[in-house]
Amino acid sequence: MRWVAAAVQTALFVAAAPLLAGWIKRVKCHMQNRAAPSLLQPYRDLAKLFRKEIVLAENASWLFRTAPYVVFGAFVLAAAVVPLVAVHLPTAAIADVIVLVGFFALARFFQALAGLDIGTAFGGMGSSREMTVASLAEPAMLMAVFTLAMVASTTNLSVAIEHNLDAGLVLRPSFLFALLGLAMVAIAETGRIPVDNPATHLELTMLHEAMVLEYSGRHLALVEWAGQIKLMIYAVLIANIFFPWGIAQDFAPLALGVGMVAVAAKLAALGIALVVWETVIAKMRLFRVPQFLGFAFLLALLGMLTQVILETG
Repeated sequence: MRWVAAAVQTALFVAAAPLLAGWIKRVKCHMQNRAAPSLLQPYRDLAKLFRKEIVLAENASWLFRTAPYVVFGAFVLAAAVVPLVAVHLPTAAIADVIVLVGFFALARFFQALAGLDIGTAFGGMGSSREMTVASLAEPAMLMAVFTLAMVASTTNLSVAIEHNLDAGLVLRPSFLFALLGLAMVAIAETGRIPVDNPATHLELTMLHEAMVLEYSGRHLALVEWAGQIKLMIYAVLIANIFFPWGIAQDFAPLALGVGMVAVAAKLAALGIALVVWETVIAKMRLFRVPQFLGFAFLLALLGMLTQVILETG
């Protein structure tokens, strides 16, 4: 029963990722007084890409063709580790948050190699920029994760979320710093404003999009879908770690129903918060991204030091 629940939850995670992307795009259009697309538009885009023929560069190797499947598979495995509706998942018991960071790194590694494989200027530029951002974002993310691990005395996400749920509403300065640091890392890692702009293809500002310009057909569909899963993983991490209320602690139908409604409400609220953030702030210059991520690392470090000084020491 627990393995069936884990499989269903992972399938729900993967299936709902385009819906979250559609919700963010729709709210953004409403806030900017533009005609909003349907919530199902990302599904239509993916279906259209899956039907299209694949066009490959002449010098593309097996690595370029394999990378979309590896990237998509890595994010599906990462989604299996993150509790979405309920805790006590067997997949979360065998893989902790360090493994989750490893799946992110595996996907990024193959995507950067694929960008370099075709030998174009855009691909190499995008891979270089992506790895630079990753080298600055990963330490900040790990520092925020270590703060969570110190509070719950575990790196297992299910156990940590249940610990926070049982602790009730406790205002921890360490959690506030870790939340801000992780939110800034999520913005950078998912290519959102002010670090990147997923809606444009400008040479001077492109990060993620520069690596996938040569993809088409189902390869591009898998890459786009993987990016939507990554955005949803970060949103669920923020929603369920720092605001765990409503998540099911057993597999009773009523608890699962409440958990589903709760996570949907939290993701909708996070989507609105992201749109407000992106509407009021401008895209920053590329050379200022290290300062942005350096500040995220500082916040995460302050979170861990605050935890050590106020609660451990």
